[in-house]
Amino acid sequence: MGLMVQRSTLPGQPLVRGAQLRLGDRVLPLLSPARVYVCGITPYDVTHLGHAATFVWADVAASVLRAAGVDVVTCRNVTDVDDVLTRAADARGRAYDEFALYQEYLFDKDMAALGVHRPSHAPRARHFIGQVQRLAAALLASGHAYQREGHVYFRGRQVVARSGLTAEQARALAQEYGDDPDDPLRDDPFDVPVWRPSDERQPAWPSPWGPGRPGWHAECAAMAVAVLGTSVDIVAGGDDLRFPHHAYQAAMVEAATSVTPFARAHLHVGTVHQGGAKMAKSTGNLSLVSDLLREHPAGAVRLLILDQPWHEPWDYEPARLAAAAATLEDLYAAAGRPDTSPGATDAVIEALLDNLDVPRAIAVARTSGGEAARLLLRVLSLV
Repeated sequence: MGLMVQRSTLPGQPLVRGAQLRLGDRVLPLLSPARVYVCGITPYDVTHLGHAATFVWADVAASVLRAAGVDVVTCRNVTDVDDVLTRAADARGRAYDEFALYQEYLFDKDMAALGVHRPSHAPRARHFIGQVQRLAAALLASGHAYQREGHVYFRGRQVVARSGLTAEQARALAQEYGDDPDDPLRDDPFDVPVWRPSDERQPAWPSPWGPGRPGWHAECAAMAVAVLGTSVDIVAGGDDLRFPHHAYQAAMVEAATSVTPFARAHLHVGTVHQGGAKMAKSTGNLSLVSDLLREHPAGAVRLLILDQPWHEPWDYEPARLAAAAATLEDLYAAAGRPDTSPGATDAVIEALLDNLDVPRAIAVARTSGGEAARLLLRVLSLV
């Protein structure tokens, strides 16, 4: 990868300058600062291992960038304006914003226990209503959106064409995430709301189109632009957010700003399965982060997530967690050995910059021990 390596004997000092990071099929020459947008939570329920996988991988990606001498600005949003959240709060007799703050507190507690660093910015959607409205106005002015009966709809047919999905596949995914392609007010089934009217049970803010609330994709688009600018280096999130969410987020920003691409690369983390199905609140097949951390060290849970390709789906079984704990003990033992290979630290960083190849980095650290193992433990936040 043509790395220029600068060795340092000081822990935490950058080791690589002029580096490139490969993520999937994208090779990114690293600039500083690197801007990383992490699709955060809708705070309405507990945090499970499937959620944690995304945030641990995003945390490690930022750590690898810092090890390469790059300043990193991270933004992890909180989608606290969402119909699922409103319904969950209503069912508990709570105001949506109060309920969201409590759930966000529980999430932050789990992330801290798991060793995930706090992001540079954590915008909440309800604080960015004005930015969503400005996005809607820009899309209307450029002809990429239209208004109808209190709605502002983004024209989305081209988003499906760019996604590589068939219309049937795109429709099924849109419905899975709560959209309504059969809405008779839309010009096209794949147009999506940037702004929509609210009834008496839903949060509402005044707007030029009447009282209402933002659409999901528009919230992330507006928050990303407001915090990080019109383009970012990496968008991170679960692979199941690839379409429709990330596809529409990018399309809205690009249509409003004429800056392309919105993201230089994506970190679409593979889904976690349990019992033959994707781990999800709707199916109830959950392994909660809080439960796992009561019985296992945080480093073992992190390594369970990290010791595999980041983009591949995988099945959680307790035996895998036991194996991760054993690997962690091996790395601790290796870190206590004297250095045996002066190039091993370079090899660890090169592996991590090459598609975040943690298994390869672990193999180097186990074999060489010493500073290579200590470096890996630091970068993966296993100490």
